[in-house]
Amino acid sequence: MKRTLLTGLALTAVSARLLGAADSEDGFVPLMDGQTFAGWKPATESSSTWTVEDGAFVTHGNRCHLFYVGDPKPFKNFDLKVDVYTEHGANGGIYFHSKYQEVGWPQYGFECQVNNTHSDWIKTGSLYGVVNIAQSPAKDDQWWTQEIIVRGHSVTVLVDGKRVFEYNEPPGVQAGQDFTRKLDEGTFALQAHDPKSVVKYKNIRVKRLD
Repeated sequence: MKRTLLTGLALTAVSARLLGAADSEDGFVPLMDGQTFAGWKPATESSSTWTVEDGAFVTHGNRCHLFYVGDPKPFKNFDLKVDVYTEHGANGGIYFHSKYQEVGWPQYGFECQVNNTHSDWIKTGSLYGVVNIAQSPAKDDQWWTQEIIVRGHSVTVLVDGKRVFEYNEPPGVQAGQDFTRKLDEGTFALQAHDPKSVVKYKNIRVKRLD
């Protein structure tokens, strides 16, 4: 098993070693090279939580979020695809319209939940605190593709190509104080939730829709 510790983080764009998944999807660009953390930056609270193993970002440790910093242009309208794998009882998440922060749960943007069997009743695909789903469309111990499409004031979430829901932000929504949960623009982030949650993220690719 190939294992790379999170050291010497490069804050440049992802290297030219492209992933096959993005190659076969027209217009999609890979956000990871499968070998390093190039283009990604962890929160400072527990960066050792993250490793690269067999082409995937893997969480195993204390809470720590991993932010995409490989492109200075914010993402507003996009189609994001992430291949995800959870061990039993794991909790994770995929953030969008977010901003880098050194500690704590990300305040900016939305979390698209990754949780099939964790005790938290809000399950995979949910927009946490906005559209909450009680039954997961995915299963532990196998890979699935979690897809988030943002167009204007609409968010569509799909799992393995099947639509879970479409959220249309109501007019006049104001950003919350603790968590904004309002459509805007920003970057992506991945969640390492707790020491018992092992989650793998790979083949992260995006297509801008602006």
